[in-house]
Amino acid sequence: MTYRIGNASGFYGDRFSAVREMLTGGPLDVLTGDYLAELTMLILGRDRMKDATRGYAKTFLRQMEENLGLAQEKGVKIVVNAGGLNPAGLADALRELANKLSLDVKIAHVEGDDLVRRADELDLGKPLTANAYLGAWGIAECLNAGADVVVTGRVTDASVIVGPAAAHYGWARDDFGALAGAVAAGHVIECGAQATGGNYAFFTEHGIGVPGFPIAEIEADGSSVITKHPGTGGVVTVGTVTAQLLYEITGARYAGPDVTTRFDTLTLTEDGPDRVRISGVRGEAPPPTLKVALNRLGGFRNETTFVLTGLDIEAKAALVKEQLEASLKDRPPADVRWTLARTDHADADTEQTASALLHVAVKDADPKVAGRAFTGAAVELALASYPGFHVTAPPSDASPYGVYTAAYVDAGQVPHVAVLPDGMRVDIAPSASTQDLSEVDEPALPEPLDHGPVRRVPLGTIAGARSGDKGGNANVGVWVRSEEAWRWLVHRLTVAEFKLLLPETAGLPVTRYLLPNLRAMNFVVEGILGEGVASQARFDPQAKALGEWLRSREIDVPEVLL
Repeated sequence: MTYRIGNASGFYGDRFSAVREMLTGGPLDVLTGDYLAELTMLILGRDRMKDATRGYAKTFLRQMEENLGLAQEKGVKIVVNAGGLNPAGLADALRELANKLSLDVKIAHVEGDDLVRRADELDLGKPLTANAYLGAWGIAECLNAGADVVVTGRVTDASVIVGPAAAHYGWARDDFGALAGAVAAGHVIECGAQATGGNYAFFTEHGIGVPGFPIAEIEADGSSVITKHPGTGGVVTVGTVTAQLLYEITGARYAGPDVTTRFDTLTLTEDGPDRVRISGVRGEAPPPTLKVALNRLGGFRNETTFVLTGLDIEAKAALVKEQLEASLKDRPPADVRWTLARTDHADADTEQTASALLHVAVKDADPKVAGRAFTGAAVELALASYPGFHVTAPPSDASPYGVYTAAYVDAGQVPHVAVLPDGMRVDIAPSASTQDLSEVDEPALPEPLDHGPVRRVPLGTIAGARSGDKGGNANVGVWVRSEEAWRWLVHRLTVAEFKLLLPETAGLPVTRYLLPNLRAMNFVVEGILGEGVASQARFDPQAKALGEWLRSREIDVPEVLL
């Protein structure tokens, strides 16, 4: 009998009804939810500054008001990281809710990840938030003590899946193969509907509708089948699972606090309709350090967008840029970025398609400089600048922005505490076996495809992609669906070609990692997102569509593949 672990949230703000949908759609043993992202920790940090009793995902509490009794009735355990910066506070709020609903529910939580009060001691600077990525064993301890609901702070995204599996099967701390298999399954389902057809490159091939949320049927050896409840929207295929496996990773070794998972060893096979088996995953000892997510307030930002219509677009852009910078010369913002988007078309039949957008964003430590001093100067040009002057929004005050960085500390310096339903506190030791992280040797390349004529088409005609952010870096996973296409892609899509196709990356460090078992490669682009999503350094601040831009670029593809 497999252990069925479902997911009902991939981020803070995901579909509210998913908890009920998962509890009523079919059998489950555990329901999990991931509510935390790099940006979420900053948002929760600002919440905590206003009210020290907050700092957790309030949405989850509302979901439990509707569904806690249903989960208990169906015997489904709930494990979520919605505790954010205050898991103890969320656990207390859940107990109050259970009393109000007259439910006898055992609630536990995991804490220790919040290092902000020890930031100086650990040489982490002066962050607003500082949270180490804990692993699965605190969750397992809580479940073994009989908890019905476990809430955590910052654990790795996959840990909310690994912890229940480890507790159920009684895995040991050094059962690295089984743990790695559960990490792979957890990595697939923790982002919710992205595993069931959401954000999928080849979505036009399937009737996706509103995708259901995913389930991992995990077996005693850590292998799993990814599926979903029958009758729900979306689709589970080797392609959708491949896309999610490539999401926000780097190379073949995927490091975590409990195990380093070798993504280059796993294999995917269809196991029936909407069922994909993950097997063969190898695991290694984890590194001796834990990653720490740091958020600090970086200053204040503001922006405005000028609409340039019709003729002389470049000249209009140059004029308003010259005028605004002259108006701000006595105290210019510390950082000013201009972007001209040529969305205009010649001889356009609508005004909107005849228009280009000139965007200017500013940052400064002084909110007055980035505030009305900036937007006021922009609006004052209304009757004194280019013909057809107008902007997309009225003047606004500056808003604070955050800066994300990652640090690493010795795992032994980070407390990891399971607070059991009876209040007993259990310290969770770090892994006794560790291994410094290193890159794997690049695999041997297959023989190049012996092909004839080529045709210039978008790369996405034959290749899928999934992209995302890790701090200031972006990753773009690219895969194909046949061995012949892989033999062509691995030789054609080099780092040099990648930079040609995406000119914004040309001056940045780019690394390519190969995952032949998935017929996939992953590109990591360093620094393209500046200081992270909250700093809004570029048009697509989380690089969510970077892969789709790559797929839209034209390249010579062998006709035999088309």
